[in-house]
Amino acid sequence: MRNDVELSIVFPSFLEQENLNILLPRLFSVVNNFESNFEVLVIDTEIPLDFTQSICEQFGAKYFNRVGDNSFGSAIKHGIDKARGKYIIFMDADGSHSPEFIYNLYEKRCDNCVIIASRYVEGGFTDNNRLLIWFSKILNKIYSFSLRLKIKDISNSFKLYDSALLKNMKLKCNDFDIVEEMIYKIVRQNKNVTILEIPYSFKKRMFGQTKRNLIKFIFTFSITLVRLLLSDLGKKN
Repeated sequence: MRNDVELSIVFPSFLEQENLNILLPRLFSVVNNFESNFEVLVIDTEIPLDFTQSICEQFGAKYFNRVGDNSFGSAIKHGIDKARGKYIIFMDADGSHSPEFIYNLYEKRCDNCVIIASRYVEGGFTDNNRLLIWFSKILNKIYSFSLRLKIKDISNSFKLYDSALLKNMKLKCNDFDIVEEMIYKIVRQNKNVTILEIPYSFKKRMFGQTKRNLIKFIFTFSITLVRLLLSDLGKKN
């Protein structure tokens, strides 16, 4: 086996032991068939709140704790810092992102690319209720139009990245809006980046409660959109 890591798969996790107990063995059954060297990272809370660490040890995933706070953004930043792979896949630990789909993302990999598991291209689907689907589509249309991103599903975190696009990036967002910040900055900072959306069927969470607060979600995304627009305007002046 090669000493270098080709693929890092990163799970931000917050009280997800039940889901990870199912997802990790499914994941390893997929990636163990890859010829490339890989690693699986779980980024947990600052202080353990359940038995996630034991589950990681059982199945062979690398376990890390967030640094600074328990936000989703903190988990993403720490995952970028700890990942050693040429490519990084971020996926939710609640079961909404299927481990079996990793092959679909990985086979499309290329240098200087982002491959998106997209709910909103032809063939994509989401299990969410009508209100959440409506809100998500509106959010994505506003972001894509305002930031001039030709992407239909900006907000889904299930993406493969060429890790070189992320390693030196200064990320400011601390919530779920970090997903939009990442893709926006990648597109703005890399003229030759390849963005590819492939259809994906988004699933409902398996166990536990969502960590997304709708009011906070709307507020943070609005603030982030304004900040990104202002930063873009500042570059033009």
